[in-house]
Amino acid sequence: MAKRPNGQAKSVAGAAAPLPVSALRWRCDPSWVPFATTDDVEPVHGIVGQDFAAEALRFGLATAAPGHHVFVRGLAGTGRVTLVRSLMAEIQPLCPLSRDRCFVRNFAQTDRPRLLNLPRGQGPEFVRLMDEFAEFVRRELRPTLNSEMLRNERDVLDNRFQHALSTITGPFENEVRQAGLAFVTIGSGPSAQTRIAPVVEGKPVPPESLDELVADGRLSEEEARAIRDRAEQFTARLAQVAEHVQSVQNDHEEEARSLVKRQVRAVLVPIVDRIVGAFPQDGVRDFLDEVLTDASERRLREIEAGKDFTRLYRVNLAVRHPRGEGCPVVLEVTPSLPNLLGTIDREVSASGRIRSDHMMIRAGSLLRADGGFLLLEAREVLAEPGAWRMLMRTLRTGKLEIIPPEMAGPWGGRTITPEAVDLNVKIVLIGDDETYAFLDATDPDFPHLFKVLVDFDSTIDRSAASAGVYASVVSRIARDEHLPPFDAEAVAGLVEHGARVAARAGKLTAQFGRVGDVAREAAFVANETGATRVGREQVGEAVRRARRRADLPARRFRDLVRDGTLRVRLSGTAIGQVNGLAVVHAGPLVYGFPQRITATVAPGGGGMINIDREAELSGAIHTKGFYILAGLLRTLLQVDHPLVFDASIAFEQSYGGIDGDSASAAETAALLSALTTIPIRQDLAITGAIDQTGLVMSIGAVNEKIEGFFDACVELGLTGTQGVIIPRADAGDLMLREDVVDACAAGQFRVHGVDTIHEAVSVLTNRPAGMVVDGTCAPGTVLSAARAQARLFWEAAGGASSSKKSRRPARGRAAESDTEDEASV
Repeated sequence: MAKRPNGQAKSVAGAAAPLPVSALRWRCDPSWVPFATTDDVEPVHGIVGQDFAAEALRFGLATAAPGHHVFVRGLAGTGRVTLVRSLMAEIQPLCPLSRDRCFVRNFAQTDRPRLLNLPRGQGPEFVRLMDEFAEFVRRELRPTLNSEMLRNERDVLDNRFQHALSTITGPFENEVRQAGLAFVTIGSGPSAQTRIAPVVEGKPVPPESLDELVADGRLSEEEARAIRDRAEQFTARLAQVAEHVQSVQNDHEEEARSLVKRQVRAVLVPIVDRIVGAFPQDGVRDFLDEVLTDASERRLREIEAGKDFTRLYRVNLAVRHPRGEGCPVVLEVTPSLPNLLGTIDREVSASGRIRSDHMMIRAGSLLRADGGFLLLEAREVLAEPGAWRMLMRTLRTGKLEIIPPEMAGPWGGRTITPEAVDLNVKIVLIGDDETYAFLDATDPDFPHLFKVLVDFDSTIDRSAASAGVYASVVSRIARDEHLPPFDAEAVAGLVEHGARVAARAGKLTAQFGRVGDVAREAAFVANETGATRVGREQVGEAVRRARRRADLPARRFRDLVRDGTLRVRLSGTAIGQVNGLAVVHAGPLVYGFPQRITATVAPGGGGMINIDREAELSGAIHTKGFYILAGLLRTLLQVDHPLVFDASIAFEQSYGGIDGDSASAAETAALLSALTTIPIRQDLAITGAIDQTGLVMSIGAVNEKIEGFFDACVELGLTGTQGVIIPRADAGDLMLREDVVDACAAGQFRVHGVDTIHEAVSVLTNRPAGMVVDGTCAPGTVLSAARAQARLFWEAAGGASSSKKSRRPARGRAAESDTEDEASV
């Protein structure tokens, strides 16, 4: 076939013509930005371009149906959190006015602190009254009990006791004295005992000494015997008197305690009655009754000793709601288990024991959001150990249990378990498609609890109205952050960048966070140059700088191509070899680069082999595309015999994982070239998925793939024949860089759009691909050669007569053409 001087083949019937330059990049209509600068544009407030999401969220926030918690699904940067907050402020959804929550001591079960639910906004007043009560007990109760009036009452009681005591012991003591006996105390302290001893010569003597007195002649036998008899009689009576005295003393002590109890209650009851009058709830009454009982019956010694035990009576206000406050809206950015459920503080005593009490209970975000809304990032919850399981349990049961921390080690003290809280909270869970699908598939409770799905679209329609939205967003950013104004051309540049990010025909990105980042950097560039306003040039420079900061993998690839480490051919032709296109991600940015794909074909019955799949480097989608390729060959060739040959396809110098089906068209071209030995142009690259009928279907990152091949060509030198073949379905998505568009306008680069693999093969081989109709195909076409070669392979395998077997098939190979030198340097 004759060549043009520049090496470009003549036009081939069926080959797709290059796309016009006007189709390579969409331009924002100047009429869409009818203002001088963003100073003339009203800033936008709230969220725009998410009408369906806003409607769904409005329903989710307003409904009180069970299980209607909300999952907000969408890409980061589309304003999900902002929308939720702004809608809450806008619609002010009705919500039950939750009560103030207090924890107090449970005197019956000290390890189960009691929960008090108080009227909304009155918690601080209850805390104040109980603090005053505790301070009175600590500072004034003991002095009050020591007042003159109360001391007189105790003196009367003591005098009555002394009188009763003397009534019992006085006559008995007289009889003992008259009988010549006396009381003696043996021992001291609690073990001291009172005994009756005889009195001899005016002095008490032990009963054992009577025999010695008889021996000395100081007493007669009869006198000693009489003394012993009297001592024994009075000793027996002494036990009876002592028992009577003990009974009277016990009665006196009980009366004294009762008197102190009555005095304590008499002092405290008026204070408690005032508190009950302000808080007549049953729970408060029960708690205050327990406080009175504890103070008047269990703490008398502490009161007399002046010890402070009033922490037992103080109130832990876990959650308070100021009067007039609307629905609580809580955003929990660190949803750990303690932050969600709450926690219980601990303190270590001097002995090393760990203790907790009701004053150490701390509310978590679930309790703080009671009666309102709690906003959570789904991935953050899942990342915290135990947080997701406990969250779902709480939502399922409607009860919040504040879990005490684990007491590690042998010195762990007694833990407390607060009373469970009846909870009424609406969860707004924020996540992406992947997280939603994971939860829906793995958690059986999830679909029953999160019934409201709010889907955020990542794009909005490309229209004058949307351009106006962009202008309003930029105006808001400029005013809020004191940036220089953006002129109309700058806004148009941002709109075009939004079209590039969206990568869909007729759409702009709704990720205003990314647009805002470019706007901020453009303002920075303007400030660097001393410009008073931001123009299109600064926006373009901001985009270039952002890409340069993350394009190290692309730069390294170009270096490897330039020094020949990566053998990529960008000119000439080769058999069984084609330039595919791949991408690498760097955060939100994507970079493309050419990928050499080779195929070999030989007689045999092993079928096709995907080398990358055999090496376990192929992902599921890529493997599916390879299997589709086998079906496509049957559709393309339509032979009347089995396809009997061995074929292998490989991504050369690729040592990582491969996935996606965008190389299917390239693999098909390489396989047909290897089968027919028809060379493929190496100055072209191709990307596109295929189906079993030969249609070339849409792929992702089309702009980045074209630019990646263009950059490689620039690195080795543009020849004027180079270009990229893409699915025609993606032509509307094109938003190529200005330098690529300029090269195409100058005839140095081309972009071809194709609908079928036939068109792609025609461009790649400079030969008509052909079409099998009624079992025949036009001679001189690629498919005609492929059918002939496939038949030769079949005949060689014994599928025809011996005369046909004698025809030796040519072996397909990845060979290189001599027409041009290899371009890898």
